[in-house]
Amino acid sequence: MNQNEHAPEQAAEQKPEKKSHPLRNLLFFVLALCLGAGLYGWQEVQDFLKAAPETPGQSIVVDIEPGMTLAQVADKLKKENIVTDSRKFQLLARWEKKGRSLQAGQFLLNTGWTPEKVLDMLASGHSLLYRLTLREGLPWWQVAEQLEKQGFCKAVDFTSVIHDPKFLQHWGIPFSSAEGFLYPETYLIPKPRELNAEAARSVANRLVGMFWQQVDRLWPEGRPSSAELKRLVTLASIVEKETSVPEERARVAGVYSNRLRIGMLLQADPTVIYGMGRTFSGRLLFRHLEDEKNPYNTYRRPGLPPGPICSFGAAALEAAKNPEDHKFLYFVATGKGGGHTFSKSLKEHNRAVQEYRAVMRQKK
Repeated sequence: MNQNEHAPEQAAEQKPEKKSHPLRNLLFFVLALCLGAGLYGWQEVQDFLKAAPETPGQSIVVDIEPGMTLAQVADKLKKENIVTDSRKFQLLARWEKKGRSLQAGQFLLNTGWTPEKVLDMLASGHSLLYRLTLREGLPWWQVAEQLEKQGFCKAVDFTSVIHDPKFLQHWGIPFSSAEGFLYPETYLIPKPRELNAEAARSVANRLVGMFWQQVDRLWPEGRPSSAELKRLVTLASIVEKETSVPEERARVAGVYSNRLRIGMLLQADPTVIYGMGRTFSGRLLFRHLEDEKNPYNTYRRPGLPPGPICSFGAAALEAAKNPEDHKFLYFVATGKGGGHTFSKSLKEHNRAVQEYRAVMRQKK
């Protein structure tokens, strides 16, 4: 017998020892590193999205100029402490697909807002609005002065725009200026970056656009002819200047309508004053009523004046369109609270004038 037959059996195969593979280990390391970095980056993003620069925050006006890139906007927000990280804000804007939707304008932002709220505000275009209040009864030059004083445009630019024939034709204004069509209202509008002709045109468009928006309801079947529009707008402006009492508007309009019908001079003090322009000192004298050179002197010239004499509200235009049907030809202030005494004859009117003077003497 071969002694090898009785030797312990050797394993046919021995399992090789596991060897280390550097490339695989490196891959695992890189993956782990990436995962860790990703988790860390994700946490950073979450912290950025949830965190506001300040608590409590404060309001800041930020001016986003036309043509600014996303990077420039983000840098400006960082500088104003509206966001904590310019680069992350850019990434957020791109992720939300709003990078190209940011609007130009002045925005009232807050350092206590999250980046997402800031982004939504800039993309929505809800820029800062300023209050512009124009009262009834102002002539165009006082409107221009108010606009410049409140920082919306220069008076000289506004004057040029509202006398521009192309502007007047565009808005269907049948006069040499937009007097009467500069609607008195309280507006909320953005302020321009530069007080130039474009700024003046923008605010003029807003005022005249508001006029038509408010008065078109008076003509449900369409606007009147140019001649009728001239008559109504001019008469409405006189009504606006003659009374501040709402209940008297249609009655005052009726007085002037009666005078026009019988060919009687209107003898309206406000038209004379308007014709004197900025030179009026605040006291109407007899020599002013005798001035035949004043085209708006309705004491010397028959019919309506050449055009409207102020900005008026829709109620005055409605009164001109639907004057009260009566036989009054005169009216004078009572001296008691802004109302007037209306008369059918000159004798009644003279008596009312004496009563007014007596009240004024008593007040003095």
